[in-house]
Amino acid sequence: MKPTAKPSPTHPSTPAPESVPAPVPACGSDAALMPESPTDPAVLSPIGPALHRITERIRSAEIAARRPAGSVTLLAVSKTFGVDAIRAAARAGQRAFGENYLQEAMDKIATLQPASSRATSADAALEWHFIGPLQSNKTRPIAEAFDWVHSVEREKIARRLAEQRPLTLAPLQICIQVNVSGEASKSGCTPQEAPALALAIIQYPSLSLRGVMAIPAASDDPVAQRAAFARARGVYETIKVVLQQQAAATPLGPAARALPRFDTLSMGMSADLEAAIAEGATLVRVGSAIFGDRSD
Repeated sequence: MKPTAKPSPTHPSTPAPESVPAPVPACGSDAALMPESPTDPAVLSPIGPALHRITERIRSAEIAARRPAGSVTLLAVSKTFGVDAIRAAARAGQRAFGENYLQEAMDKIATLQPASSRATSADAALEWHFIGPLQSNKTRPIAEAFDWVHSVEREKIARRLAEQRPLTLAPLQICIQVNVSGEASKSGCTPQEAPALALAIIQYPSLSLRGVMAIPAASDDPVAQRAAFARARGVYETIKVVLQQQAAATPLGPAARALPRFDTLSMGMSADLEAAIAEGATLVRVGSAIFGDRSD
């Protein structure tokens, strides 16, 4: 899966639809995901209608932000929900799924997507995104099983993922997690650390730097929501400028190769996706509004 590059996200005060990054295309289908009969839970599930409602919310937010239709990708956060829920979402057309907990995710991937189907990206039925905290002693299974990692915050983690990514797989798609609210309880590098981390990541051929991920402090105030997402967008734009400068200085170097694919702002969840899209999000991570309330 290698979408064409697009320019960086644009603030809605100076809308320019052509400047918004294009979403990542979904993967193909797989027979293992299909329900066996009309009474299968995947057919009777409310997940399909919930996905439709979220899709409508995303489209309305795109219109309000004067963004092109389809400029925002939906990542269904399926942590704590079982394979039947994922099958139901896949039946409704969803292909990208986000997981936080490694062992739970590995069990789901093993059930839904046998290892033999992962030889090439064209064979992959679902697209798996790891969005939880990363520990250096658990990077190998992530490097081997996932398509994306949104939570890289240290060069050591990036190096281990790069070294452990199988040569038979496409480069692992990477987002730098940035702590834009300065919360001690949140993972992520500081905004000031992000550009140097980006330059480290692009040195690894088995990794593809795609953008920035942020989880701002929760707020019910749309103004506060937008301010936090604007900070994340600022980090993204700063990294892009650094890559552009490096590419100009070394036209055949790693920054020049990385720049066309640096196109992702992963931010916004069920409660604040409209504010995130208004500030340039290209991927929103939605769980409870699709699958229902979870116990964690």
